[in-house]
Amino acid sequence: MSRPNKDLGVIMALLQRLEKYRLPRALKLKEKVDRGDKLDKADMAFLERAMADAKKVKPIVDRNPKYEELAKRVMNLFNEITEKALENEKKQ
Repeated sequence: MSRPNKDLGVIMALLQRLEKYRLPRALKLKEKVDRGDKLDKADMAFLERAMADAKKVKPIVDRNPKYEELAKRVMNLFNEITEKALENEKKQ
């Protein structure tokens, strides 16, 4: 069995986690920072875990390039949240 085929189960689990947990929470955080609110410790911990996991997943995405655009968009969302949160911290 080729490596991309072995990755399929991991990819399906990651996509399910993204759809059910990570993306909804990230979108709520985006709304929060766009309102000018600060992130709390739980929000920051979520972002740190999500970004650390994204780095671990990079080799799988590299082997399965059809998921590259999705991975980039998710990382961009996390980066936007982080940048806006830093702006909000500086303002207050």
